[in-house]
Amino acid sequence: MAKRFYKDVCVEADVAGYVVKLDGRVLKTPGKKVLAFTSVTRADLVAAEWQAQGADILPGTMPCTRMMNVACEQTPYRRSELAKEYRAYMSTDLLCYRSQNPKDLAQRQEQSWQPVLDYVAKNYGITLASTTSIKAVDQPEKSLNNAADYANSKDNADLTLLLHFTASYGSAILALSVMERHLPVDTAFALSRLDEIYQNERWGADDEAVENNRLLLSELSLMAQLIEE
Repeated sequence: MAKRFYKDVCVEADVAGYVVKLDGRVLKTPGKKVLAFTSVTRADLVAAEWQAQGADILPGTMPCTRMMNVACEQTPYRRSELAKEYRAYMSTDLLCYRSQNPKDLAQRQEQSWQPVLDYVAKNYGITLASTTSIKAVDQPEKSLNNAADYANSKDNADLTLLLHFTASYGSAILALSVMERHLPVDTAFALSRLDEIYQNERWGADDEAVENNRLLLSELSLMAQLIEE
């Protein structure tokens, strides 16, 4: 745990866009790259995290900084790999796998998930089939290729966010819907935990799981502010 070594935090325009400065020194990534931002909003969010630190610097309280470090250091060299990963998630998306029983859960899945699938199909050409089988359903190649193209269309920061939301939700469809502001972060999170919520209503919630979900949702809500307008 590092001690706070600076007093003042500010954001300044730079030839690369915007940078955060700590006592006049440009903030760099752990790999010593200048952490440059394409928007002042992103820079302000990272600066606020550094300004909020107390006597000790706690990386766990700086999700936006962590995400932008990855976007700066790793994503530029992994774009093709990340697009393939997003495509793979889309091929087995959570929203496509439905329960047969109990009937009220199956109905809730249909009513809650299908409108999101329909939105993505209509607006992004990603049409996915759903199934009640435990066997994976083959998805249209065109739709999966469109998903990869969507990922590739994002800048490094948004591509990083897209994959993080996808992994957190277990759904590429929900991640896209959040990135495009079709769904609020908390709504998408609830949809991703629909089965868990249903079981909790019937049998009661596990306190540890509830707290873990609360912490993750809080972090995702902060990160969502990094999405480019």
